[in-house]
Amino acid sequence: MSAVPKCADCGSTATNRRYVRAPGRWTCEHCVLDARKQHIGLASNPYEPFVESLAAALDLRERETGLHSKRVALNTLLLARQFYAASEPLREVYWGSLLHDIGKIGVPDAVLLKHGALTPEEWDLMRRHPEHGFRILENLPMLALASEIVLCHEERYDGSGYPRGLKADAIPLPARLFAIIDALDAMTFDRPYRRAASFDDAKAEIVANSGRQFDPLAVQAFLAAEAGLREMVSLEFNEPGLAAG
Repeated sequence: MSAVPKCADCGSTATNRRYVRAPGRWTCEHCVLDARKQHIGLASNPYEPFVESLAAALDLRERETGLHSKRVALNTLLLARQFYAASEPLREVYWGSLLHDIGKIGVPDAVLLKHGALTPEEWDLMRRHPEHGFRILENLPMLALASEIVLCHEERYDGSGYPRGLKADAIPLPARLFAIIDALDAMTFDRPYRRAASFDDAKAEIVANSGRQFDPLAVQAFLAAEAGLREMVSLEFNEPGLAAG
């Protein structure tokens, strides 16, 4: 028999949330991630709940696993704080990572949610989403760095990415950091077409692609943050709204 759990931190029993079991208590994914944000030390900002809610709406449309955008944004901060000490660039890294796929609002559902392989024409539509996202954010001065993450998050270190085919240090550092975390998340969470890989398998794939898909400097930052990243990947969230009875 299954029952709706109750988060011991916020009291939520929402059936559209995922929950993780700790000894003697349930905690919802929202509270797990908020606790992680406090631990990282990101300063609060009055606009942050709005940005996080927008990211959650984007995840819902794309049917992502749980709070995908918030999860990858916080994990990107584990790498970014090795390079940035001030709160403002760290907040922009967080916001840019949250909104990395905002340009997909311009991609038709038939393409975005397609399970099979995309046609060349559909792939062309998909590849435009970083530029769409950049245009949405570029006129907001407070999101100057964030908009660069949105524009460049699909670039690859060897120049084989898109939309501009940037290579090596021509790709903004936060986007190079985000690329590793996004790949880690994609590999270690279940997808409709495959089961999740282990952290160790994902780590081996990332290290093997150092200097090709990923910036070697960013890979070193990933390895330095391994303990925290491994902890997040190891959390076993249940299906939304259901707990084993």
